[in-house]
Amino acid sequence: MKDISGQHITILGAVISGIAVAKLAKKLGAVPFVSDLSTGIDREKLKELDTLGIEYEIGGHTNKVFDCDYIITSPGVPSKSKVLSEAVEKNIKVISELEFASWFNKGTIIAITGTNGKTTTTSLCEHVLNRCGKKTKLAGNIGIAFSDIVMDIQEDEFVALEVSSFQLDHIEEFKPKFAIILNITPDHLDRYEDNFDYYVGSKLQISKNQDESDYFIYNMDDEVVNSCPKRDIGCYGISLSPMTEDGCFIENEIIYFNHDDETIEVGSTEYLTLRGDHNRYNALAVITVAKILGIDNESILKAVSSFTGVEHRLELVKVIKGIEFVNDSKATNVESVWYALRSFKKPIYLILGGKDKGNDYSRIKDLVKKNVKKIYAIGSSADKVYDYFHDYVEVEKVDSLEACVKKGMEEADTGDIVLLSPACASFDMFKNYEHRGEVFKKAVESLSI
Repeated sequence: MKDISGQHITILGAVISGIAVAKLAKKLGAVPFVSDLSTGIDREKLKELDTLGIEYEIGGHTNKVFDCDYIITSPGVPSKSKVLSEAVEKNIKVISELEFASWFNKGTIIAITGTNGKTTTTSLCEHVLNRCGKKTKLAGNIGIAFSDIVMDIQEDEFVALEVSSFQLDHIEEFKPKFAIILNITPDHLDRYEDNFDYYVGSKLQISKNQDESDYFIYNMDDEVVNSCPKRDIGCYGISLSPMTEDGCFIENEIIYFNHDDETIEVGSTEYLTLRGDHNRYNALAVITVAKILGIDNESILKAVSSFTGVEHRLELVKVIKGIEFVNDSKATNVESVWYALRSFKKPIYLILGGKDKGNDYSRIKDLVKKNVKKIYAIGSSADKVYDYFHDYVEVEKVDSLEACVKKGMEEADTGDIVLLSPACASFDMFKNYEHRGEVFKKAVESLSI
């Protein structure tokens, strides 16, 4: 555990992770200073800083930002932003909240990244390990800052961390015992100069400090992940097809675990309660962790089968007159929508659009033509959605999410699905994807039957 007493630390971003860092730094004897460009900061968060005597500024970054030993940046601050570029020019070290919190961690880190499936897999991991007697906390990009809980983690305990590429951009010593990469597909290219290789490189940072005592779990069926160079560490694959490498796979609806040239039958896929192939990969990753930890099959299967999923990810909100309303607000990229469309066999009324991140809709064109009756295009990308899809399926540009829900109720038939799976960020119309999902659910609940 590092001694940071007396160190002057600048924290960029008065958000969840930024506030958590400031509080932890203050508790450990450092002198934190929080700076945020926005003026619309939650006043309750600022009151926390006032109570602790932590200095801050909002509405812009002054030169005081650079009067520090190092800078801790929030994920929302682009690496190429003016303030971070200037910090680099001044040779000021920049790290992420993930890196900082890891300095004080005593437990076992299970770090999970990927373009899609991070939240579900992280939640499933925490659920399964706790059900199997391994005390595990949940944190990271899932909405609970690592810095908020790290001092409570004991040596014999675990932490399941959802890790984003933005957090991995600024790590130095972060070293998880288990590093999981679920998949890598184009996303956030607006932050990576439209260069997919930069994005891939950020994801691969998750294992850069691992050694032969650690475990790297990767999706062998994902072309990008499987083609990435593997380091000389304990590698375990996951696949929906038979394989000979160490790891977990499915054959004839049976889950198997390979280890040291031995194949062990874990159990039936009937225990995997979440629908879709993507959720099979998520479950295989967690089962691999559990098997490496020596947990018995019966306990693993019982724990996996009791997991009901996460909010805003293919969440069935309500069935009204035989019409299913499904909240998939967390689908902020095209690949997530691809998985969603493959998860249903019923006709779909699809709500698509928001803040575009350089989307290429060709990935879902065939599934839309096959499974979607109509698209409701929303948000700042509504014109792009309309222009791309209107030759293949009926598309209507709609001003609000509430109006989409009302139209879906009026136009869908019994047995159809009204699916919010936007493929875009939410910031053009909402605070975040959670807010978007809550608005959708509230609109569904308010429908008069």
